[in-house]
Amino acid sequence: MEYNTQEIKNGVKLHTIKTNNFKTNLYAAFIATPLKRENVTLDALLTAVLRRGTNNMQSQDIISKKLEEMYGASFDCGIEKSGDNHIIKFYLEAINEEFLPQKENLTQKCIDILLDIILNPLVEKNGFKEEYVQGEKENLKQIIESKIDNKTNYSIDRCIEEMFKDKAYGLYKYGYVEDLNNITSQSLYEHYKQLINTCKIDIYCSGIIEEKDIKQIVEENENIKKIEPRQARYVINNEKTEEIEIQETKMVEDQMQVSQGKLVLGLSINTNKENSRFTASVYSAILGGGANSKLFQNVREKESLAYSAGSRYIRQKNTIIIACGIEIENYEKALNTIKEQLEDMKKGNFDEKDIENAKNLIIESVKSIKEEQDTQITYYYGQELSDTFMTIEEYEEKIKEQSKEQIVDLANKVEIDTIYFLRDKRGEQN
Repeated sequence: MEYNTQEIKNGVKLHTIKTNNFKTNLYAAFIATPLKRENVTLDALLTAVLRRGTNNMQSQDIISKKLEEMYGASFDCGIEKSGDNHIIKFYLEAINEEFLPQKENLTQKCIDILLDIILNPLVEKNGFKEEYVQGEKENLKQIIESKIDNKTNYSIDRCIEEMFKDKAYGLYKYGYVEDLNNITSQSLYEHYKQLINTCKIDIYCSGIIEEKDIKQIVEENENIKKIEPRQARYVINNEKTEEIEIQETKMVEDQMQVSQGKLVLGLSINTNKENSRFTASVYSAILGGGANSKLFQNVREKESLAYSAGSRYIRQKNTIIIACGIEIENYEKALNTIKEQLEDMKKGNFDEKDIENAKNLIIESVKSIKEEQDTQITYYYGQELSDTFMTIEEYEEKIKEQSKEQIVDLANKVEIDTIYFLRDKRGEQN
């Protein structure tokens, strides 16, 4: 695998991942914009509207037909948050030209269609097509309202919302229903133009490719030519830039018609040490990263207090989230048992086997990045967002280097910021 990157013009960067491991090529483009309360719903709606049609392909049916003619190529788009960035993402996957029954410049077609969807949207009366905007507003409303259906994800989102209250990362990536009524086809189009004219755009191509050919295709694309250079960058969030001052632990409780409680803890890591993210990854894996972890073994297996128990590290915010599904009456005991595991970590009550299991878990996960094109692209885009570059092999070595002393030192900088509990409505039987 060979990864290269180069600027097409200020604010527009091309990334190529040359690999022979797949029979498909994957083309992706990302627009990064700062997470803001006033724009988060606009961003999410925009993503859905752009896929509906372009000036050259004026409906999803036409786009789908074009893709089908390209040997069943597929297109998808979505919205994510990464640190304090809101990421609008687009993917187009197609069979590599080497496996076509006859010679055809499929790479050119794929890149042109991808960029047409992003940069040449269907516009009517100084706005997006009204029918498409209204339809996607209704779809987005359903997505936002249905977030409550998955109680585990909902509880984690609520804990993060409370932990980062009045901060960008606390925003819900799909936005808010109350904002939808005020969005018009014209205001959405104005927002789109502002994004395209100011935000950083990254284009990724992965597969059996030639970098110089891809560069030429992108540079000669008519939609790319129209983009003005801009001084754009991401919101950089990593362990070096943000140190959270721990206040009194926030206690938050929601009540719903549920038969199982959801207990979520947001942990802040109060350190700016170089490379502490690797230590935090190992710490989180020992604490709650798998079947051998302290949370799984003690909260779930030994005490039988949880149906599920685990933790994950959010690198961009230097935060760990613990999530457990519990019997509602077990709340106090489960919370105390979790706190005992955190104290054990501070005291170094874990052995080299625990560290080895944790490292192996992380390394296996990192190795699997190479097995899927989209995870490769996601990994390298994460490097781009954090303004660093590290190969997968270098990442593995950093994980291997972490010592018990470093883990214990970090453990003593971990504090509970927020405790969130989703329970039944008091006094009601479920």
